Amino acid sequence: MLTYFDLLARILQENANPADAIFMKKYMLNQFEYFGIRSPKLKELRRKFFQEHGLPPVSTLQNLITLLWQQPQREFHYTGIDIAEKLLRKSGQTSISTIEFMITQKSWWDTVDWVASHHAGTYFKLFPQQIAITTGNWMDSDNMWLQRAALLFQLKYKAKTDESLLFEYIRRLKSSKEFFIRKAIGWSLREYSKTSPENVLLFLEKNSDLAGLSCREALKWINRNNKVLHG
Repeated sequence: MLTYFDLLARILQENANPADAIFMKKYMLNQFEYFGIRSPKLKELRRKFFQEHGLPPVSTLQNLITLLWQQPQREFHYTGIDIAEKLLRKSGQTSISTIEFMITQKSWWDTVDWVASHHAGTYFKLFPQQIAITTGNWMDSDNMWLQRAALLFQLKYKAKTDESLLFEYIRRLKSSKEFFIRKAIGWSLREYSKTSPENVLLFLEKNSDLAGLSCREALKWINRNNKVLHG
């Protein structure tokens, strides 16, 4: 009898496109292998698969995620992320260890950013008492991707953003030379500027030593909307 993973793997393998796989691998700087299933088709395949086979039990999620991440093709990882998000939204159940696994294993921006803003973002809305200790541990780690997640988990929080926490984490990381940290600082500020442009501008004034990349990213929405930095 085929397992849930076996059924999923068969669907992906049957829809492989070697020509597109070459392009997709190159686009991601040869970080991962691909079946060559582009995003719209992959979403449709998953939709049909879930209609037919449903979602796995929450109790099996960690083992399934581990198995999916052991596979070289990136579509396995994308599918695992989708399954974990659906289970989280449906049942409110997941573990921070599963989220951390998806952030720290085979890490790149395409998975980390989604897991941070969707999985971690949703998880911390459900369990806000865990924000300080968990994201604090991420910040204290030597893992760039966990630190990026600490910056990005509030991307969709808008008016519910913990401004003091966001600004604290940015100040702690602003001297980083890592491109992905500098980019995340700018992105988090840009998103928050849509809610509180004045506070973002004031923060930029007080932290004029932010990297140029971070500042440019932070000001994109403000500049497009004719906001002027107070001098």
